[in-house]
Amino acid sequence: MILDNFQRKLRQEAQLWRDEGLISSSQHQQLADRYQFNKLEADARERFVFIVIGIGGLLLGLGVITFVAANWQTWTREVKFILLMSLFLSTAITGFYTWREPLLAKAEGKKPQAGKRVLGEALLILSAFILGATLLLMAQIFNVSGSTPELFLAWGFGVLVMAYSLSLNSLGILAIVLVQIGYWQGLGDLWYSSNDLTWARFVVQHMPLLSWLLFVPLAYFCRSRWIFGLAAVAFATSLQFNLTPLPLLTTADLAPWVASFAFALPPALFWSYDDLLFPTINYRLFQPLARSLALVCFGVFFYLLSFRSQWLAPDLVYNQSTNFVNGRSLPIIDLGILSGLAVLQWLYLLRQTNNPARREVIFTLAIITTFLAFLTVVPFWHQAINRIGDLGIFIFNVLLAFLAWGLIQEGLKLRDRRSFWSGILLFTLQIISRVLEYDTDLLFKSLVFILCGSAVMTAGLWFERRLSTASNSGGKNIAK
Repeated sequence: MILDNFQRKLRQEAQLWRDEGLISSSQHQQLADRYQFNKLEADARERFVFIVIGIGGLLLGLGVITFVAANWQTWTREVKFILLMSLFLSTAITGFYTWREPLLAKAEGKKPQAGKRVLGEALLILSAFILGATLLLMAQIFNVSGSTPELFLAWGFGVLVMAYSLSLNSLGILAIVLVQIGYWQGLGDLWYSSNDLTWARFVVQHMPLLSWLLFVPLAYFCRSRWIFGLAAVAFATSLQFNLTPLPLLTTADLAPWVASFAFALPPALFWSYDDLLFPTINYRLFQPLARSLALVCFGVFFYLLSFRSQWLAPDLVYNQSTNFVNGRSLPIIDLGILSGLAVLQWLYLLRQTNNPARREVIFTLAIITTFLAFLTVVPFWHQAINRIGDLGIFIFNVLLAFLAWGLIQEGLKLRDRRSFWSGILLFTLQIISRVLEYDTDLLFKSLVFILCGSAVMTAGLWFERRLSTASNSGGKNIAK
């Protein structure tokens, strides 16, 4: 659409230049051939046709829905089943061939029609929603008892199969969202329901491992950073909520190493992640994103562990049943497999670092290893050996400040706004959180807010002026 607007404006300007004598007719023709002015009307005609087809299809769909609603009660179960499956299959097949037609035209050397690809993808997404409605109505028609988590998980896995088959980014994102809705719906059943093992309960229990095994390969099929990021977030959040490591002192009969695995495993996997571990991948597509997510994990965990409430024994005794404890003992399988994968990745990373190694790489790797060591050892020591509440609070406040300082230095060195502002905001958040957490008077709080606001504005203006000066110096050097 942006390209079309540019071509239209350029065509108008070129005609004006020709009429005013600024360019000759031959130059105007060269511009017309280069920017394909003669195809603008054909593209507009195609878009109009697709809009007409879309409006007509919408009205046709409303008519079919109204007809079905009028006769739904009189039809038998078999007729309802055939009708719903026919609707799903016809929409999916039509969407597939419409989506595939531009690819075939491009392979044959013809001009692909981008509008058909968009229309086909829209029909495929519509068929994914029809699949969910079909599952729900089939359960009602045949009196199949099922829960909301089972519906969303089955729906999500069905869309996931479609995403793998077509390598479509939109279907992959929709599949992850649906599976995550099913996970969050079923998380309460995992904690507090009976110990009956159903397939949905099994999926919820092993969601950290399934998120890594099912969603990460899909990111490569679709070449989508969005899918990889959502897969990483799904893995990290499901691991935390399945293990519930916070607060560190609870009355639940959990092993003291649970918190260490919950905190250290996500950043360890993300930082050591390398696309080249896959045999058929010869490029690093998601490694930078994975390392950014590792830094996000460090920031979140350091921030949460910097609060006093996470290290003190809870005042209220949680009445947690043995079913709750037993239900959380099963992710040990996930922890074993994911820990083995993390060890494999770190061995590969260390081998890559030694051949050859730069001082900056070794220094960064030493810092990340130190972060992981503190995340692993300090919670375990506090739970299993000796209570170190005040020392633990001090350690993670220092680590949080060091992480913020490191991000600021990285932003200054690489002239990266994202790293610089991440460090500034993290450091500011730490100061404000400490002031609000402890009992301080309003005058002191107001003073802290004023100082933080002034410091943020000053740092931002100074950083932008530094970038502007560096850009001007670079431009002068190039001109020379």
